[in-house]
Amino acid sequence: MNFIKTLFSPIAYIQNHFKAMVFLLVVFLIFAPQSDENFTPNNLEQINLLGPIMEISEVLEKIEKATINSNIKGVLFVIDSPGGAVAPSIELAYAIKRLKSKKPVVVYAQGTIASGSYYASIWANEIIANPGSMVGSIGVIMQGADLSELMSKLGISSQTVQAGKYKKVGTSDRKWTDYETNELNKVINATYDLFTQDVADARGLDIKKRDLYANAHIFTAHQAKEVGLVDLVGVSFDAKQRLMELSNVKNPIWNKEDKLDKLLKKISATTAITLNTYFPSLILK
Repeated sequence: MNFIKTLFSPIAYIQNHFKAMVFLLVVFLIFAPQSDENFTPNNLEQINLLGPIMEISEVLEKIEKATINSNIKGVLFVIDSPGGAVAPSIELAYAIKRLKSKKPVVVYAQGTIASGSYYASIWANEIIANPGSMVGSIGVIMQGADLSELMSKLGISSQTVQAGKYKKVGTSDRKWTDYETNELNKVINATYDLFTQDVADARGLDIKKRDLYANAHIFTAHQAKEVGLVDLVGVSFDAKQRLMELSNVKNPIWNKEDKLDKLLKKISATTAITLNTYFPSLILK
């Protein structure tokens, strides 16, 4: 009897752990290399900048890794972003400037490349814009709501203890005074000067003619080329070909998105759609 139990014990083990074994098999199939190509390091890198520029640590890390990786001969920076905060945009711009000093960088505007996302791109070797993209909006804005009337209707009043005349600049509990607006204009204009000077230096444009290419103008790809904001009008294929030429790469091997990251993004997207369907107030716009 004991002999029979021993003989059939593997079958009992498989039955008891069938689900776990199936799960491990699925994981293996997802992450197992599909060909010998997976073991060959890529020589060209694509880095994406999508959406508003706020949290940039992941993109910045990719740029820095590509900078020091000797296997990478060139980087394609794909952008579809309306811009964002000033400091992160400048951080990306100077990261790309350091990257360019080591290897060629081509920026491809696949949708919108405006404001902060354009700032991030200026030091690339070339900027190529999709014919349907929007380019420009080189400007700076600071805005806030005046909630004093609403607060009055609700019976809410604010009270403050402060040291420093300008400490309440930008608060929304009342209309801004003239001296507060002037204080904000001082910051806005200085930032605009910095932005436009960097654009002029990086793109070889005349700062004295900045009203032609800056001043928050929005351009089509062809219009942007005419004023010097982009180098070529083309599609993704053209941008990749141009990077191959600049990098002297004959047999391109591009990086592939990590399978775990891809899976997690799919799960996140599905979850977001579900939450938006049943709990729309939970989704941040």
